[in-house]
Amino acid sequence: MSKRITIAGLGWLGLPLAHHLKTLGYKVKGSVTSKDKAHTISKTGIRTCALLFGEQGITGAIKTLLDDTEVLLIMIPPGLRRNTGADYALKMSHFVKAIAQTDITKIVLVSSISVYDDSQGLVTEREVPKPQLRAGKQLFEVEQLFFNAPELETTIIRFGGLFGGNRNPVKFLVGRTNLHNGKAPVNLIHRDDCIGILTEVVKQEAYGHIFNGVMPQHPTKEEYYQRQAERLGLPLPEYENAAEGIFKQVDSINLEEVLGYTFKRKL
Repeated sequence: MSKRITIAGLGWLGLPLAHHLKTLGYKVKGSVTSKDKAHTISKTGIRTCALLFGEQGITGAIKTLLDDTEVLLIMIPPGLRRNTGADYALKMSHFVKAIAQTDITKIVLVSSISVYDDSQGLVTEREVPKPQLRAGKQLFEVEQLFFNAPELETTIIRFGGLFGGNRNPVKFLVGRTNLHNGKAPVNLIHRDDCIGILTEVVKQEAYGHIFNGVMPQHPTKEEYYQRQAERLGLPLPEYENAAEGIFKQVDSINLEEVLGYTFKRKL
């Protein structure tokens, strides 16, 4: 069993994953974007270095990050929602070249269900993504960059909307009115299950696969977010009464067939 794990991106998901893997006996290190963060995390027992992934290349101790690594988990936020025009695929192409200079072959790439377009309706891992938006196209391009690299054995995990800890999407919708797509199904996953899935991939050495990391329950956005607001005692978001259309619903076949994974959380 591979014991030396490196996590590129010790953020909201990557850091608790690192601590979880450490409790299981893995040797874990990782990266963040600032020296101050790296210093703070290193004091908790997770060796951490500061790295910046840019369009011109990688700034920081990339050799230190990749040295003594059996499995590399890539959890670098693409930053595509901010519409900065950044080229995420170009940034990651530099990372692929850096990895090629090492002995690392086992990769886990955290991606997003944004690679699927809404027009695709119900999708599983058996459907080829057909992204129409720029963000989805870049994510899919990065997936292909890693998945098709002949020297790498890459597993891709496409997570749905993330929640857990202090993150609850309903907080962004409190009291809002005339919201769209209330009949669309939610495609969410709790952080505990993200950690559970990533851990099982590492434990079972399930490389070379694609997994849709989405909870199997799909209430409508209107139903789910109004229920969440009620539970938290917050003003209910209100959705307009629009005609039903084609909405994306993401399910997984491979979580059960390949990993035998059972979700810890329910919506």
